[in-house]
Amino acid sequence: MKATAIAPANIALIKYWGRKDAKLRLPANPSISMNLSACITTTTVEFSSDFENDVVTEGFDNRRILDHIDRIRNMAGKKESVHIVTNNSFPTSAGIASSASGFAALTVAAATALNLQLSEKELSALARLGSGSASRSIPDGFVKWEGEYAHSLYPPDWWDLLDIIVILATKAKKISSSVGHDRAGSSPFFLKRLEALPERIARLETALKTKNFPMLGQVIEEDCLDMHHVMQTQNPPLYYWNEETKEVIKTIRGLPACFTIDAGSNVHVICEAKNEENVIRKLRKYQLIVNKPALGAHII
Repeated sequence: MKATAIAPANIALIKYWGRKDAKLRLPANPSISMNLSACITTTTVEFSSDFENDVVTEGFDNRRILDHIDRIRNMAGKKESVHIVTNNSFPTSAGIASSASGFAALTVAAATALNLQLSEKELSALARLGSGSASRSIPDGFVKWEGEYAHSLYPPDWWDLLDIIVILATKAKKISSSVGHDRAGSSPFFLKRLEALPERIARLETALKTKNFPMLGQVIEEDCLDMHHVMQTQNPPLYYWNEETKEVIKTIRGLPACFTIDAGSNVHVICEAKNEENVIRKLRKYQLIVNKPALGAHII
């Protein structure tokens, strides 16, 4: 019983920060994301009665990975031990959603290996239990996550956008996103953020539908700054940015591009493909990963 799956990381255009239910990883607010073509996790899962023990050859949190495997084994009514091999094409636990791609790939590979016939909706809800944002790496392209599962708003070829990731840090974060989520409610600005989000989400959905890049950029940057303001006013506060983060933001000013930043210092510069050359020229001194909108998790 063996299967290999690949899954993309995703960049949240509207972020989720904070949870309604930490155990079930239910988000405090809806979010919208784009899957990333060059930030991929490849995971092979094999179950066998010949294996003496569960083995994870590589993983950022082996206990969390095996807890998720136990969840899937219980669903299938199986007890065989598992061997897991996983690799990322990008830095792990550095604020580029490696947990999203990791648990999405793990979910699809394990479910397939155990012959669980699950729908995309069911896979998204299951991946969420491993990592909330993994629910968004299951469907294709541009994705919205509301409640228990995520669904695709548009396929990858809907809009020729690029996410150019400026790599400023490759080491694992000192404070994980999961810990940060648990403290979000301690910010005096957390509830104000939640109140502002329905209108902001509506604007982003309009921008995606009409392919209005100036509107898209305005909303993306507004939401990014809002989320980091909540992070920085939590107890204790979270400061993921560094001086290079601020320098990159200044560098792209005046370009037909916008920025967003997840829980890390690396900057995601979003632009239309027609402006790729001009944007990359400005960022040439940095290490870059150029992404197009991508398919969601699938078996290979």
